[in-house]
Amino acid sequence: MTIINQQTEEKLRQGFRYVNRFMLLMWRLGLGQFINAWPEGSGRIMVLTHTGRKSGMKRQTPVNYAIVDGELYCTAGFGKGSDWYRNIVADPDVEVWLPEGWWAGRAEEATDAKSRLPLLREVLIASGFAARAAGIDPLAMSDEALSEATRAYRLLHIRRTAERTGPGGPGDLAWVWPLATFILLPMALFRPRRRRRRF
Repeated sequence: MTIINQQTEEKLRQGFRYVNRFMLLMWRLGLGQFINAWPEGSGRIMVLTHTGRKSGMKRQTPVNYAIVDGELYCTAGFGKGSDWYRNIVADPDVEVWLPEGWWAGRAEEATDAKSRLPLLREVLIASGFAARAAGIDPLAMSDEALSEATRAYRLLHIRRTAERTGPGGPGDLAWVWPLATFILLPMALFRPRRRRRRF
């Protein structure tokens, strides 16, 4: 088992910030299903919309998730210090973008539940590379080793309450694709060809 130090954790946080921006953009472009096409590698990724505890503004964070017996679970791998986790503690009403739809829901703390460890293991398995980047192999670690390595992790159960539709959801930037095609395709088809020089 690899225990990451504080400096490594900060580097992981910074790396995940960049990855999260890319993932959110892909979801907004309507590519959420493609992101989730290889769960063993890139993991299962949803977008969690929550309310800033200080700003009151809507925030969006891509997170790994697992569905167990029809119920949705995710984890805050950086523990209580994760901004999105602290926002949800302050206001548990959330929205989730999943490959199969967009939902309103309510987040419930499941960290102290008796089923925490098997549920957390499922989320970590579904996280693909993310768990391994943190030095955790959920497929190989014993219950004792996994429990020790994830002491700070917070487990959340997202209870879906209503299906959402309309503007502001996943694919809100999907209009970019036809516009880009409309502009770039004629340029590609009708660009002047260079004449080959004869020597």
